[in-house]
Amino acid sequence: MAEAVLKEALSKSNKNGIHVSSAGIGALVGHPADEKSEQLMTARGLDISGHSARQLNHEMIRKADLILVMELAHKKNIENKEPSAKGKVFRIGEWGGYDIPDPYKQDIKAFESALFQIDQGVSQWLKKL
Repeated sequence: MAEAVLKEALSKSNKNGIHVSSAGIGALVGHPADEKSEQLMTARGLDISGHSARQLNHEMIRKADLILVMELAHKKNIENKEPSAKGKVFRIGEWGGYDIPDPYKQDIKAFESALFQIDQGVSQWLKKL
């Protein structure tokens, strides 16, 4: 959801030329987006049906200028795995000082809550980009 929300926000704010992609620390490689995520994004007019989960790797980390994560634990994991990432890994909720809990295997309310927090974080990041 975060990838789609950030891409849409960047295009609406005319911040073109920024490449956005997603990968997970413990991704179920090759799996599509959760049905609840797809449902919420479809309601916004965003199509994530082509999403396929990827595992974050050292090359992706090194090539990225900025890495946004959901939780502080994700940040620490990436920085421990790839020390060169220090200084470019931040939470989506960094400016609000919050983590976004993973809604995986939870009810739709957890996905709605995560999406609300993603929206807030992306809005704050847009001001910084």
